[in-house]
Amino acid sequence: MSKRDRHLNHLVEVFNLTSSDPSTFILMGIPGLEPARVWISIPFAMFYIIGLVGNFMLLLVVGKEQTLHKPMYLLLCMLALIEIGTSTSVVPKALYIFWFNLKGITVGGCLTQMFFLYAGSMMHSAILVTMAFDRYIAICNPLRYTTILTNTRIAKLGLVGLLRSLLFIMPLPLLLSRLPFCADHVIPHTYCDHMAVAKTSCGDITVNRTYGLVMAFVVMGLDLMLIALSYSLIIRAVLRISSKTAYQKALNTCTAHLSVMLMSYTAGLFSTLIHRFGQGIAPHVHIILANLYFLIPPMLNPIIYGVKNKELRDKVSKYTSRMCSHWATDFKSV
Repeated sequence: MSKRDRHLNHLVEVFNLTSSDPSTFILMGIPGLEPARVWISIPFAMFYIIGLVGNFMLLLVVGKEQTLHKPMYLLLCMLALIEIGTSTSVVPKALYIFWFNLKGITVGGCLTQMFFLYAGSMMHSAILVTMAFDRYIAICNPLRYTTILTNTRIAKLGLVGLLRSLLFIMPLPLLLSRLPFCADHVIPHTYCDHMAVAKTSCGDITVNRTYGLVMAFVVMGLDLMLIALSYSLIIRAVLRISSKTAYQKALNTCTAHLSVMLMSYTAGLFSTLIHRFGQGIAPHVHIILANLYFLIPPMLNPIIYGVKNKELRDKVSKYTSRMCSHWATDFKSV
């Protein structure tokens, strides 16, 4: 089939979908890479499953082990829940598109997906800020750590982060719901990205564009400033440590958080900027990178913390060995 014929079939498909239900958006997946969508779906599915297994394992181990009921592990559980939620709001729909060509999504479903997606991302940022504060107290004021950061206080900080996310993200779908949308309702993406949806409107999207950009830079900028402040104080305290062993131990406690933070913020900011200013970048490149933001961190974060945290690593190994022994016993008894 020639390129022209494929393009005509694509237009007919879009016309049939949109004309049958004008209240439905069409998520096109990754335009330009339709012939390779099955191959693209393989790493998508693999990364998603690994992320789910790792994060659920983290939740299971921390929930079962009383010795892990500490502020740091409570924050890790919050992070795991957010990553399960955000990746699940994106990846299954992308796989439906790749495998079954199910591209339709209602306007209400699209706005709901967008809300949970961005609220989860902002909550993720709030947890990273709290984790930076946790590391600051642990290194700079260790004697008062247990009195300053209790589980109750961490839960309250998590609630504040949740309320902040709801307040800042709620205007996004509300502003979009007031816009008139063009007839085709075609979104060249695998999920309902805010600007991708806004660009399907026939109305003025200046307010939407400005609010999204200001929100991203103000909120993420503030969070990055707080993290930078925490780590500048941590570095100053670490440089004063005379013992080489204590110096390395202090740095090791921050390595995992720094890796997760750099991975998350770099991908998030890059995706935000490219969608607004990256007109010279091929659309399929941007869409793949945007999806990797919801695939790579959820997959790698449990691995990073499992490798860098000996206490957590030992508990995971214990539970893994126990489950393998249980399955082996069940297999022999069959």
